[in-house]
Formats: sequence, C-alpha cells, structure tokens
Amino acid sequence: MTADAATPLAVGAEPAGAAERRDARRHLVLLLPALLTLGAFFVYPLLGILVRSVDKNGYTLESYRQVFRTGVYLTVIGLTFRTATIVTLICLLVGYPLAYVLATVRPRLARWLTIIVVLPFLTSIIVRTYAWMVLLGRNGVVNQYLVAAGLTPAPLPLLYNQAGVVIGMTYVLLPFMVLTLASVMQGIDPAFLRAAHSLGASRLQAFRRVFLPLSIPGVAGGALLVFILSLGFYITPALMGGPSDVMIAMLIEREVEFTLNWSFASALGSILLVLTLAAFVVYYRLMRLERLFEGAG
Repeated sequence: MTADAATPLAVGAEPAGAAERRDARRHLVLLLPALLTLGAFFVYPLLGILVRSVDKNGYTLESYRQVFRTGVYLTVIGLTFRTATIVTLICLLVGYPLAYVLATVRPRLARWLTIIVVLPFLTSIIVRTYAWMVLLGRNGVVNQYLVAAGLTPAPLPLLYNQAGVVIGMTYVLLPFMVLTLASVMQGIDPAFLRAAHSLGASRLQAFRRVFLPLSIPGVAGGALLVFILSLGFYITPALMGGPSDVMIAMLIEREVEFTLNWSFASALGSILLVLTLAAFVVYYRLMRLERLFEGAG
C-alpha cells in the first residue's frame, strides 16, 4: 500500500514546491526587462532627487526646514491639494453620467462617443489651454454669449483666477475619469438590472441599488487617477491662473529655472511625493480598494 502510494510521486513528477519555485523564476525572468526599465528611468532619478534635496554645501535638511518655516510654501501646498480635490469632484460629477451613457448605449454609438472623448488627446495640451483662454477671455465667446443673453451685465472674470484653472484642468482630465468609469461600467452584467426590474424595482431603484454599487471601483480608480494627475499639473495653472493661484509644480519650475536652487526644488518635489503617497494610503484605507477591485473581478 505504501509503495503503491509513493509510486505516483516518484514516477508522476515533481513536488508542488519545486513547481512553484520554477514558475516564480519564470515570472521573474519575464518581468526582468520591465523591472530594469523602471529602475533605470524612475527609481534611479527619484533617488537622485532625494539625495540632491539634502545636498547643499554638504548634507543638510535646511531645504526641508525652509519649506515648513515659511508660510508661503505651506499655502501653495494647501492650494495644490484643494485645487486637485475640486477638479476631481467636478470630473466625477460630469464624467459619471457620460460614462453611464457610453456603457449603456448601442455598441456602434458607444464607439463614436468614445472617439469623441479621446479626441482631445490628439491635440497638444498647450493648444487646448490656449483655446480655452480664447473662449474664457473678457471678450471671448463665453462672455459674449452671457452678455448677449442678458445673464450678466458685464463680462465675468473667468481667466487668471482659480475658476480658470479649475475649468482648464477639468477639461484636460475629464477623459481620464470617463474612460476609467466606462471600463468598469461596461463590465457590469445587464442581467443584474433585468433581475432587479423583474423583482419590481423601478429604473431609479435598479440604478441606485444595483448599478451604482457595482460601479464604485470605477469611481475609486477614476478619482484616484485624476487627483494624482492634478497634483503635478503645471501648464494649465501657469497659463490660466493668476499670481495667487501658484501650484507646487509651478513653484518647483521657478526654483529650477530662475533661482537655480536645485536642492530646494528637489526638497519640494520630495515633499510632494511623500504627501501624494500619504494621501494614497489614506484613500486606500478609507475606500478599501483591494476589496472593491476583488468584488469587481
């Protein structure tokens, strides 16, 4: 009995542990090019920034102390996170209905709508920003329409303030939100909604109790993507914002371009990285992303 039981193991192949180790080595070999590329073009430059942030006539933390000692820099960091939050919320409010339409219309119409959503990516962000500056200017199309329609007695200040920054950033980042939401919504089985209707649920009830909870992974992923991209925005705030709408990316550019203070610019970049990672960890804990995406899968 014992010999017969051992025979399949001796003749039938290797133990499970050896097979797992062989698979792990194979996966590592497949990942090696990507890991080397990531290390060379991301990790190494990032380590260089961290080292440069404490290297100023010798190793010192003076650049970091300067950031937290001066209220202006803390104000800029706070403004950056506030603007990113506002843009994320607006993108979510505007993008969710559009993504819902993309996910529920006929496939042929959905393809055309998707092309319209991604079409701005074919144009430079600078060109799109200047186009919005023309539209929102004092004598731009938007103000001319508002005055002609009697909605406002005089042109509104839509440029060189936070309103202009939010409008421009929302336009640029909205496709990221829509595509992330639509990819999740298109994976929701319509049979769930038909089952809810068959049980007596109205369209609104089926949406609120079935579709909306199943689309939460898209909401979480899209909001996180847009928020992180907003934190590092430079071109749109620089062109459409005013003197009081300086964001941290603009501050870093000024330190590098005009004052040539690479150590301080590196410290600002390191602080932005740490704060972004901290925000991601808090968001991850609050939203329980791993459970959301496991449920979506």
